[in-house]
Amino acid sequence: MKLWVAALAGVSAFVLLASGQGIAQEDAAKFPSKPITFVMPVPPGGPTEIACRLISKEAEKYLQQPVVVVNKPGAALTIGTALVAKSKPDGYTIGFSGGPPLFLTPLLEKVPYDPIKDIRTILKIGEPSFGVYVRADSQFKTFKDLMTFAKQNPKKLTYGTTGTNSMGHLMMEQVAKREGVQITHIPHKGTPEVQTALLGGHVLFGSGDFNPALVEAKEIRLVMMLKEGPSSEYPGIPTLKEMYNLPYPMYISVITQKAVPDSIVKKLEDAFVKAMKEPGYVNGMKELRLSVAYRTGTDIDASVAQNHAYFFNLLKEMGALK
Repeated sequence: MKLWVAALAGVSAFVLLASGQGIAQEDAAKFPSKPITFVMPVPPGGPTEIACRLISKEAEKYLQQPVVVVNKPGAALTIGTALVAKSKPDGYTIGFSGGPPLFLTPLLEKVPYDPIKDIRTILKIGEPSFGVYVRADSQFKTFKDLMTFAKQNPKKLTYGTTGTNSMGHLMMEQVAKREGVQITHIPHKGTPEVQTALLGGHVLFGSGDFNPALVEAKEIRLVMMLKEGPSSEYPGIPTLKEMYNLPYPMYISVITQKAVPDSIVKKLEDAFVKAMKEPGYVNGMKELRLSVAYRTGTDIDASVAQNHAYFFNLLKEMGALK
């Protein structure tokens, strides 16, 4: 609790508690009349962080106000998410969400927000790329090769993820259960550590985020995409959905405080939808190897609620809930 108090106090300059009385109609009509803060709950430099900076720059053209990206990483993305959840419901604080801080992390630890009651999604602007990958010189050419090895060598198939109960971990355990195999999970502090361990021969495959540059340099090879739909960036690679009909709900979405008036949310959505079509964003996403994909905020919020229930049951079954 002390950690949260300190973290939130450090950003009190732009975080205000919602008054609960809503925003006056005339204020909504004038929106936006000042800069908008875009909270990024991740460190600078990653693909999704760059994607949000790209679209924010394009959205400024239609909002006619600056969109200022502020990085507030930490606590599995929940510090930045909490800032948005506890902001004044006037539309001037928005942020990025990838999904898990809304439907997964709150099930595993106490967070200072209710993902259903405190947050609404404005829209989905894209999809990240996650996958299962091996070294380029690996004996394993396909994901089925990995499972064959696991059946013949119980517990000797090692894999790395960004942490226990991460999406990469949970889904691989579900796959192992489906296949009837025993594999050994080795958690790491981040994607760079997983990739270093793989290239150093300390794990046999990685599960989760990956660096596209390593794929293009032919240092790692993808054997399965962790996506719910086909990947235009990596055609021909089978997906988790295709092979096992398991979900991997990861979004690049823009969120705001739940009580922000519909009229303001509509203005924000319209601006970002137009920004999604700008060459600066479209070409930037191609360079990042990320998909441009639109879905309404209502659709994503329904997905969050559905996945909240799904992962509750999954974690309960695994005995991971306290």
